[in-house]
Amino acid sequence: MIKNILRALCCITLLVAAGCNRVKTDTVSAAARTPAAVPAPPPPDPPPARTSFTLHEGTKFRVRLLQALDTQRSRPGDHFTASLDEPLVDGDRVVVPKGASFRGHIVQSKSSGRFKGRAALALELDSFELNGQHYSLHSSESTVTSKGHKKHHLAWIGGGSGGGAVIGAMAGGGAGALIGAGAGAVGGTVGSAITGKRQIRLAAETPLTFTLRSPVTIAETT
Repeated sequence: MIKNILRALCCITLLVAAGCNRVKTDTVSAAARTPAAVPAPPPPDPPPARTSFTLHEGTKFRVRLLQALDTQRSRPGDHFTASLDEPLVDGDRVVVPKGASFRGHIVQSKSSGRFKGRAALALELDSFELNGQHYSLHSSESTVTSKGHKKHHLAWIGGGSGGGAVIGAMAGGGAGALIGAGAGAVGGTVGSAITGKRQIRLAAETPLTFTLRSPVTIAETT
């Protein structure tokens, strides 16, 4: 009887031990089949910071024309291009580099009168490009005017009159001198009317200075 009980206890113990070993084996196998955890990728770098620079009202700058302009062919509203002649800086930082492309239009273009007045050519800038961005601006006018030609007319009219008087005197004495003076004055006036009209021509690479009439904010990637 006791032997049977002991035999039964031994069998139970062996069965329990076998079951534990089977559980451990199954656990190890399951762990071996489970893939190792992959670490998460690092977060992307933050976008580059953007720093704004402001060109203040009253800022003066100089550009050079990229084409010739003149009062004989150029008309108000015509556009022109220019390049920045000197960089615009903010402290020790270059905000707009030399050579930046500017665009503008002609405000006024007129020849002088034949007897009076001055020729005038007025330009204004509208925008520029920087790092692929287009920036509008409002600038002062840069105006070029011709010199007056009053002395030119006096020289032509007076010279014509004097020449006519000499010719008249040689032809018929005093009366001829008076007639010749009148004829010479008319000839001199006609000559002045033909040649007295003046034009303005600005060659390519002509430097022009402008002033900002309103601030311009520029966003730059650092």
